Amino acid sequence: MRVDEYTTIWNYTAAKISDIRHIRMSGGEVMEGYRLPASCFIYSIRGSARVALNDVTHQAEPFYLLHGAKGMRLDIEAKEAFHYYLLFYRTTLVFSRWKEIGKLLESSNPFNIQYGFRPDEPLGLYSCLCSLELTWTNGDKLGRLQATGLFYQFIHELLWQLKNNEGKLVKRDFVTIATRYMHEHYQDSITLQSLAEQLNYSVRHLAVSFKQQVGISPIEYLIRIRIGHACRLLVETDASLRDIASQVGYPDVYYFSRIFKKQTGLSPARYQTQERQQPGAKDRPLNVSELHIGTRRALRYTNHGNDNHYQYNAGGSTYMKRNSKTAILLSMLISLTMVLSACMTGGGAGSSTNSTVVAPSSSPTAIVENAATNKETVRIISTEKGDVEVPLNPKRVVVMYLIGDAASLGIKPVGVSEIYEGAAFTEELAGADSLGPEYEVNPESVMAMKPDLIIVATEFTYDKLKSIAPTVYIPYDKLTTEQRIEMLGKVFGKEQEAKALLEDFQAKVEASKQKLKEAGIMDKTVTIMEGGAKEMFITQSTTFGRGSQVLYEYLGMKAPDLIQKNMNASETEAGQSVSMEVLPEYAGDYVIRSSWEGMDDLSNNKIWNSIEAVKAGRVIEAEFGLFFYTDPLSLNKQLDLLTEKMLETAGK
Repeated sequence: MRVDEYTTIWNYTAAKISDIRHIRMSGGEVMEGYRLPASCFIYSIRGSARVALNDVTHQAEPFYLLHGAKGMRLDIEAKEAFHYYLLFYRTTLVFSRWKEIGKLLESSNPFNIQYGFRPDEPLGLYSCLCSLELTWTNGDKLGRLQATGLFYQFIHELLWQLKNNEGKLVKRDFVTIATRYMHEHYQDSITLQSLAEQLNYSVRHLAVSFKQQVGISPIEYLIRIRIGHACRLLVETDASLRDIASQVGYPDVYYFSRIFKKQTGLSPARYQTQERQQPGAKDRPLNVSELHIGTRRALRYTNHGNDNHYQYNAGGSTYMKRNSKTAILLSMLISLTMVLSACMTGGGAGSSTNSTVVAPSSSPTAIVENAATNKETVRIISTEKGDVEVPLNPKRVVVMYLIGDAASLGIKPVGVSEIYEGAAFTEELAGADSLGPEYEVNPESVMAMKPDLIIVATEFTYDKLKSIAPTVYIPYDKLTTEQRIEMLGKVFGKEQEAKALLEDFQAKVEASKQKLKEAGIMDKTVTIMEGGAKEMFITQSTTFGRGSQVLYEYLGMKAPDLIQKNMNASETEAGQSVSMEVLPEYAGDYVIRSSWEGMDDLSNNKIWNSIEAVKAGRVIEAEFGLFFYTDPLSLNKQLDLLTEKMLETAGK
């Protein structure tokens, strides 16, 4: 485990708690076969137990911390009364340095691995979890915001402890990695040789170790995964056998049929007929969602239709069933939509009354006219992914991440990705439905909104949604705020509004500069920091958010020399973490501290109180939700707040 790399990744990650539970098991009680619904921390606080994640066994004594990834199988055998916490969470990468951090995630992802250790100072983590559980269980919306702050405090404490315990970590073995890889890539062409190369092990070592631990060969395991998915497709869809075979990784439909019959004892057609005739077949869970190593006894959790999906429900031994439709069905619906659209617009062969003519243009935007009515129908937008035809007046827009940018231009989307509490544009988008985190968007949920235009900020999301409706890719990590707004202006035919918006903001920047200059503040240094009682993350970038763009780019203020010399010097780092002991060396005349409910209280910290800016009252708290985004609405409010607060302290 490379803790420094994990710390870097967490600095570019926004996290959301899914649930926290304090569970008590009696001596001799056994819980088997529970699949983790999200990334999870398991922290034992009393008693002892044998805890296994994907058959990797840990002896959990008091204050043993274990991390597991979504989909891993959890088994617990309590030797005596055993008390522990389950803390579920999900994460989304922020978009600063997206590409570089994405590459880092490929080789070192702290959210998808298993590790365990006993911290040297366990009570710090215990205290965080106690406060977090109380706040989460009893809190309203404001309480949930405080819980998020406590979660970051927990992560900070965890990373600090991990740094001191790197040699004691228990990692998941390569067989666990192999099974997870097959579940995620069963549609790809996988051979024993390619799997061994992927894991950097010899073919023989992989085959022998896998069979010893799992009981079957890797290829047999892969076949079972594929046939499980094929069973569900046969029962729930009317897709052709050829399409189903291709979907589960078999380009040869005849070979697929032979493999299917060998595994199930029935031909695909016979299996489909038999299963559909049985009552409740559609709702009966199949192998695809239950394939695992070992027995089938599960801990049941209930889903009450909100974010709190993992409430403990004592008793029962049923699996949670996934009601998501398959990719095949999604593709069929998309294809049907496209066919119907073509019919409605007369786009088929032989149609002449509604034919279209493209007006040639060297501009990134062109107009397509209806030849029959001479009325404009769509505009053509040039993007990194090629030209996209977008409706002239889109009515049902879905926006992923670039929410504030769209709101700045008066766009009213029907669906948006998750918005952090405190964002400047929350009221403007009150009527939009949330589609969850950008990185976890469900194409079926987007399709259900019947969008006529989709705006995305990453290639990952573009690839997932591009077949649903015209999709415009506006790369957040490659464009400035001005470039994003200008491009959105072209997409929505609001070029003049975009220009006026940017000019108004620049005028406000100049006015703020003048006020700060007259107050003698413009030549003062500013440090942006985020963290707690042990260390702080010091921003060394103009694009990291947290007010960096307003202060360092637009206002042109400087950081202390120790920070300024590294400003934007690294393409992968937005700053660095420093211990509290050396923090005064990095503090400028003004300190901007990223803040949230539940963050460490430093009011009695001697080192913090020794900083000149703190003693003089020149510390400005930057609310996380407001200062996370870099759209014009957010930047305007950030500029107003920072200018006002600095002017208030001008005489100090």
